[in-house]
Amino acid sequence: MTLILELLPNQTRQYIDAETVFLELRRARAEAAEVRGSMFWRTQGNAEYLIRESSGGAQKSLGPRSAETQAMHERFKRRKTDASNRLAALTVAAHNQQRLNKALRVGRVPGIVIKTLNALEAAGLQDHFVTVGTHCLYAYESACGVRFVPDALATQDLDLLFDSRKRMAFTSQMRRMDSSFIGALQKADPTFRVMHDQKQTAINDSGFEVDVIRRVAKDRDPHPFRMSADENDLWAVQVEGADKMPSAPRFSQMVVAETGHMAVMNTMSPLTFITIKRMISTAVGRDPKKRLKDALQADLVESLVRSHMPQYAL
Repeated sequence: MTLILELLPNQTRQYIDAETVFLELRRARAEAAEVRGSMFWRTQGNAEYLIRESSGGAQKSLGPRSAETQAMHERFKRRKTDASNRLAALTVAAHNQQRLNKALRVGRVPGIVIKTLNALEAAGLQDHFVTVGTHCLYAYESACGVRFVPDALATQDLDLLFDSRKRMAFTSQMRRMDSSFIGALQKADPTFRVMHDQKQTAINDSGFEVDVIRRVAKDRDPHPFRMSADENDLWAVQVEGADKMPSAPRFSQMVVAETGHMAVMNTMSPLTFITIKRMISTAVGRDPKKRLKDALQADLVESLVRSHMPQYAL
């Protein structure tokens, strides 16, 4: 039985084209974010001052009108116009790529996974989480232009590893957002709610779960850890064996939904995935049905590394 199937040539070409546009769109969004807000002149007394206003309304004087501040104002206006035009053009181009992705059946990642990853990125939280577990396989197969057998991918939950080493930066970002983590997830699906008996889990009306896990507390990690000051927010649950994951090499790849929508998934390197799955598959007390799936996934990724990823040679 063939366990890894190659994409058709037209699907591979479409994926490459879509990835080029989508990654450029992300860069355009970052450039546009740098010039959010406005810059204008304000008369104070007998002089004019250049004022920089942030998107949140905070204002800062950049000095009185001079050749230097005049040039600064002109540069800002040009950058803002250029960034806006580029973002608009790439947004249209990405929409066209989404339609082609769907028509050619390029993607098969569950739509809710794509929406969740994009919601985290929109909130500026993407660098604080690593996708772990079964969904990593979508990143590996996308990178290689292949598809794993469906049985290896069947799951109704997304595991997000919170990097507790960056908790201060995460907490600061949550304060800037003035929102909860469950609120960020609800941007992906308004029906997400925190489970009453499993505070590390958000579940939507379709039964899809998002679990937030973390390493066992060390190096002054706070424990327990709630994801925001909101008393109804998710709590990150400690998981034995997760201490090696935050420092493991990262693997980032664009993944595509059945709908054609795209997102970047940050996960662990294939070799780390193999090591962890081998360990879990032999762990005492592991559900026998899950052990079989763990072993299958480790075998599939190991086979993919040998055939398509020589840079990760075992």
